[in-house]
Amino acid sequence: MTILVTGATGRVGRHVVQQLVKRGADLRVLSRNPAKADVPTGVEVMKGDLLDIDSLRAAFSGVSTLFLLNAVTGDEFTQALITLNIARESGVDRVVYLSVINADRFVNVPHFAVKFGAERMIEQMGFSATILRPTYFIDNDLTIKEVILNHGVYPMPIGNKGVAMVDTRDIAEIAAIELIRREQASGRLPIETINLVGPDTLTGSGLATIWSDVLGHPVAYGGDDPTGFEQNLAGFMPKWMAYEMRLMVERYVRDGAIPEVGDVGRLTKMLGRPLHSYRSFATEIAAIAKPV
Repeated sequence: MTILVTGATGRVGRHVVQQLVKRGADLRVLSRNPAKADVPTGVEVMKGDLLDIDSLRAAFSGVSTLFLLNAVTGDEFTQALITLNIARESGVDRVVYLSVINADRFVNVPHFAVKFGAERMIEQMGFSATILRPTYFIDNDLTIKEVILNHGVYPMPIGNKGVAMVDTRDIAEIAAIELIRREQASGRLPIETINLVGPDTLTGSGLATIWSDVLGHPVAYGGDDPTGFEQNLAGFMPKWMAYEMRLMVERYVRDGAIPEVGDVGRLTKMLGRPLHSYRSFATEIAAIAKPV
């Protein structure tokens, strides 16, 4: 049988596809533009999206397991609910769903509330599922590297409670492990929730210190200013999305995104290796930025 991967060309999804190919899985990806879908040879690509009922039904034909990843959009909840309904209609009940850490707590943040709603649908509809709850992606900070490198400021308002940032490669490998486990299970497996975290719980000032160390010159923390963060984002993204990001960082500043006891050990055991660290990410960026 076949694993269907949605969001296969994004930062997480492309790594999921690579990990599944590495493990010899039979997989299919759904893409709005198959001609531009950069996937390994042998991966089946079907044209469609999560609001196109006909293409979804076709994509689920012959599928046994679903990896559901849908982006933060104004219709994210509709996409998730329709996809899960079509999955059930098609006889698919094995799911790995990419949610977000604290989805059940940060419900004033729209995309957290959406993902918590999808989690509840998965539970109420009786899917055999793994719910993956990642923290803030380390790789998100690629979007602010020029500010760090050129202005000596770490601008994300992370706060001092701590956020255990996670590498998308670790997210993807855990997702692939769970997809294969559910795909190959001889019987029905219970729902499980896994927090996806990095090895270190980082604060805003701590992140600035890491960048100072790897760059060899001072980098300051920009401070806990969600309002200013929203105003900056509104200059290049829809205002509703900038506001949503502001709500997210307000919760980081107030509550953090902290692992539960045993999370890091569980992930390390599943992967059979250490988790990727933020310092390694920053060191790689610094090595590229510094003149030879």
